Amino acid sequence: MTTASSRTSKSLEVQRADHTTIRYTASGPTGGPTLALIHGWGCHRGDFDAVTDQLPEDYRVLAIDLAEHGESRSTRDVWTMEEFAHDVAAVLEAESVPTAVVAGHSLGGAVAVETARLLPDTVSHVVALDALHYLSLFPAQGEEQIDATLRAFHEDFPGAVRGLVEGGSPAGTDPALKDAYFAKMVAVRQPAGLRSIEGLVRWDMDAALRETRQPISVFAIRDLVTQEAIERYGDRFDIVLVDLGSHHFPVEAPEGTAKLLAAVGAE
Repeated sequence: MTTASSRTSKSLEVQRADHTTIRYTASGPTGGPTLALIHGWGCHRGDFDAVTDQLPEDYRVLAIDLAEHGESRSTRDVWTMEEFAHDVAAVLEAESVPTAVVAGHSLGGAVAVETARLLPDTVSHVVALDALHYLSLFPAQGEEQIDATLRAFHEDFPGAVRGLVEGGSPAGTDPALKDAYFAKMVAVRQPAGLRSIEGLVRWDMDAALRETRQPISVFAIRDLVTQEAIERYGDRFDIVLVDLGSHHFPVEAPEGTAKLLAAVGAE
């Protein structure tokens, strides 16, 4: 494994339509195996800094801020998972990437699937970091469930965000960690934060999977996965149960996360 001092990185940007500027960090040699990293809702590419430092030296790592997250900005009106995938695709195109493993945490897992649909000849493997297995979101929800979920965010946004954090925190999670995640996520830029939650809730994962041919590896926190989810999607995902902390395990266990990602990249 490499160390932080041996990996050089650059902060770059790519322009899209609708006054959209996507910022990303590129590190490692341009000729190496490429790994694109996508953060979760209300988070940013910095969540992967420590993970990147633990990846093999020869990896080309692209950590991307989705629109209106981190340092990326946009005035667009569309906040679907498909549109976020175009953010990722713009970076891969700017970097002239011939093939890449695309890994996403939480909402980023949905974006990774859509990126694979969008770029079937470029994306070789999809990795979901505690994503895609939550049955309260997937499969597609009915309008009544969607309305109830969105109403909670509109009526008490901080309370709904706190609920997300608590729902992703197994028993024994450090309260200070939960407070830190809450503070970061509740500060998501608006109105994009609410609109992208709606985009996620309305995303039809089953429909997307029917058009996704690449293998999908789901690394899921053991205490957060139900047997029902395993039975429903076990024949479509390679579901690997891990004990690396909470839903935000890439932040809490960067070395363990890097080992999981490197194993996929070595396949």
